Amino acid sequence: MAGTRVRMAAVVGAAAVLVGFPAASGGFLASAAGSGDPIISSGKLLASSRSSDGSYVAEVAVEDNRNLTLQVYSAAMDKNIEIQVQRPADTTVPRPTLYLLNGAGGGEDSATWQARTDAAQFFDDKNVNVITPVGGHWSYYTDWRAPDPELGVNKWKTFLTQELPPLIDSGLGTNGTNAIAGLSMSGTSVLQLPIAAPGLYKSVAAYSGCAQISDPVGYNMVNSVVAVGGGDSVNMYGPQGDPMWAANDPYVHADQLRGLNLFVSDGNGMPGQWDTLNGPHTLPGVGGLTNQVALGGALEAATNYCSHNLQTRLNQLGIPATYDFQPSGTHSWGYWQDALKSSWPVLAQGLGLPS
Repeated sequence: MAGTRVRMAAVVGAAAVLVGFPAASGGFLASAAGSGDPIISSGKLLASSRSSDGSYVAEVAVEDNRNLTLQVYSAAMDKNIEIQVQRPADTTVPRPTLYLLNGAGGGEDSATWQARTDAAQFFDDKNVNVITPVGGHWSYYTDWRAPDPELGVNKWKTFLTQELPPLIDSGLGTNGTNAIAGLSMSGTSVLQLPIAAPGLYKSVAAYSGCAQISDPVGYNMVNSVVAVGGGDSVNMYGPQGDPMWAANDPYVHADQLRGLNLFVSDGNGMPGQWDTLNGPHTLPGVGGLTNQVALGGALEAATNYCSHNLQTRLNQLGIPATYDFQPSGTHSWGYWQDALKSSWPVLAQGLGLPS
């Protein structure tokens, strides 16, 4: 059983192990000197403020000429949350913001957008603040009903919708227009958060997420993901069948996704172009490939089921969305890198940026 948990964590935690992954935009050794960005140049945010519950930015660190690391105190969780920030290419006028969420590892492991993809380079020429929290592993970025013995206090919905956005907007001088995107675990979260906070986001992109969490397939998937991290989903939404599961189910509340620029992507679980022995987006070795194809295939087939059901529901409601359903592909980083780029025109539309 322990071996199964390790293998499942490798893929559920968005886990392709890469050698020689791309560096962040501009390179970590790039100097901030001479930057036209007043925040990068000074090492200080444009404004110091507190959210309504007393959350605030506790620390600002300049990483290079485009990247910051913030420590944001969350009053709801009573701890600092690390926030990675990639600044826009041009900061001479206020710019919009994309919240880019990591998978089940919450960015606390090596399976991250920065480490496993070329997302930083992709955004290098784009006029958008890219905000990525580090934390929330195995939490589904939601508000849990009770503290968990292993995962602690999780009030991520409160943090992401109430505490963090006003601090980002004032501190970075944004234009107040937001989008959100996420994969795997957070592919569910990015469909929940716009329902919880109407009007906060203009565009949403969900990559390999399960929207239908209160039906048996979706519930079992969420329960399994949380269990891999050592958590108990009873502390999240209660036992199976508790009304809290349906209350947080994007499929059940799909009518509240109306008006968003929506992008939904999935593979079908069959091996595809990024499932090759020691490939650039494949777990290493024969064992790694087998794991990615077998377990990653099963996970992707499950999320594919959820995503197609969401499509059917949105069509019934007359809510338009862009769907990117591939004829192959497992639950792994090569496909999520492709999906991020494919979703950019949808995200950009809501952000008021060129695609």
